[in-house]
Amino acid sequence: MKVGLVLSGGGIRGIAHLGVLKALKKTGIQISQITGTSAGSIAGSFYAAGVDPEDAFDIFMKTKLMKFVRPALGSLGLINIERTGDIFRDYLPAHIEDLKTPMTICTTNFSEGTVAYFTKGPLIRAIHASSCIPGVFKPIMIHDQMYVDGGVLNNFPVEPLLNNCDYIIGSTCNHLKPVDKIIGITRLMQRAAIMSINHDMERKSKFCNLIIEPKGMGEINTFDTKKAEIIYWLAYEEALKTIKSSESFKEILKAQAAT
Repeated sequence: MKVGLVLSGGGIRGIAHLGVLKALKKTGIQISQITGTSAGSIAGSFYAAGVDPEDAFDIFMKTKLMKFVRPALGSLGLINIERTGDIFRDYLPAHIEDLKTPMTICTTNFSEGTVAYFTKGPLIRAIHASSCIPGVFKPIMIHDQMYVDGGVLNNFPVEPLLNNCDYIIGSTCNHLKPVDKIIGITRLMQRAAIMSINHDMERKSKFCNLIIEPKGMGEINTFDTKKAEIIYWLAYEEALKTIKSSESFKEILKAQAAT
């Protein structure tokens, strides 16, 4: 039984995927294929490389990311994220096709204005492209074309799993709670942006057999690294609760055990 996993984008909220992966690993489920956008491409790549989710979380917590980024003034972004590759090289293979679990990384070809999927080629380059928030990070050049965050056009890239998997699990980290008021233009714009990507996710969720969505994650700022530990453990607990209540997940576990 082939089980596919789709991981959404979400900035620092993507730490939630590591909590979800920790819960899934605890069940003994075998993931056959992974697809991810932005933060989802990072979490997915670590898991596909065989790095334990808890170890991946520890790596993030111990790494001072800011010492790896550099200003990109005068270019199409404020920050150049390519130096973060120094972190990834210690844990990830050079090419996507060398991962232990097949991985699809979703990006946006900004030159062509289209969604782009990478299933082979330089892994870290693809991760950088998938995570490159326009206006914040300098676009990544691949074959003389600009690539930016996959979430611009597809923040929940379930499409590569369709017709390839018997069971699809979706992990999304952008849930918004109802609010009575909003204070500040920044929060207003952030909420509007998340509402837009959530609308697309809700449409695609019908293709998933199981959706794991920790509540209220969308309220956390994209770059609020101080919330990383809270995000991780909330996601882990939510994933365990969702898994335990899912009869279809139990059936898939039995089917995998039988084979």
